[in-house]
Parts: sequence; C-alpha cells; structure tokens
Amino acid sequence: MLGFLLLYVGVVLFLNGLWLSGKIEDREIVVINIVSGVVALLVGLASVFGSAADAGSVRAGSLTLLFATTYFWVAYNRLVAVDGRGLGWFSLFVSVTVVPVALRALATAETTLDFWMGLNWALWAVLWFMYFLLLALQRPILRATAVVTLLTGIVTGWIPGFLILEGLL
Repeated sequence: MLGFLLLYVGVVLFLNGLWLSGKIEDREIVVINIVSGVVALLVGLASVFGSAADAGSVRAGSLTLLFATTYFWVAYNRLVAVDGRGLGWFSLFVSVTVVPVALRALATAETTLDFWMGLNWALWAVLWFMYFLLLALQRPILRATAVVTLLTGIVTGWIPGFLILEGLL
C-alpha cells in the first residue's frame, strides 16, 4: 500500500504547491485534498484495524492519519474560507511529532527505500513546520512554502510512489 499512498501524497502536494502559487483556485483544490484524504484515511485505518495489525502497522497507520487529517483540513478551509490558523497549529504538532520518526528511520535504515523514507519524514517535518509559520504565525513565506510543497510532492511522493508501484524500488 506504500506506493499507492505515496503516489497520492505526491499528487496532492504537487497540486497544493501549484495552488499556493496561485495557479489553481481555492474551490478547485478541494477535490484532490478530499480524494487524497480518503486514500490516506483508508490506508491508515487498514493499518491500524486490519486483521494483521501489530505495533508496527498501528504506528504506520497513526502517522498516515496525520496526512489524512491535513488534507481534509485543507479542503475544509477552502470550503468555508477561513485563514487556516488552526491547521497551522496542527502542523506544528505534526512537525514536532515526525522529527523523531525521521531520526529513527534514518538511524535504522537498511535499504535504499528505508533511507529514502527517513529523508521523506525529515522533509515532511520541514514542510509541516513551514505551514505552521505561514498559517499560525502568518509569516510572509507563501512563495517559499509553495515551492517547497511542490518539490516535496515530487521527491517524497510522486517519484517513490511511482517507483514502488512499478516494482523498481
């Protein structure tokens, strides 16, 4: 399921980067955030509550649900036209939560995919922290956040997701 999930993480971050750059309208970005939120929700719930659930899958599912919550929250904010401060504070919580995940993944990496996932978690921590700065603290970093979002979508989602689905990683 990792390739499936990462492909959707890639597309939603790529399109959210374009949206933050002003190339996609607020109402239009809702669709991909809901679809990606549903994908992450289903993968997360399957990991947590599936018949083969163990401590590792519950951990993975819990972390996956942080993505689902983020995407649903972005969609909600666009539908009701709020400023996103709540999502910004949630993003701080997530960024702090995933820093040790990144460090653990990098410290225990045994394969190329393990190392790549450790780097992904580090990049996602940075990105969520940027959302905190942009939304909760209202720092003027919209352009930088848009670029980092778009590039993070390609590097952490689209490329590894595609390679995993193709059996190349």
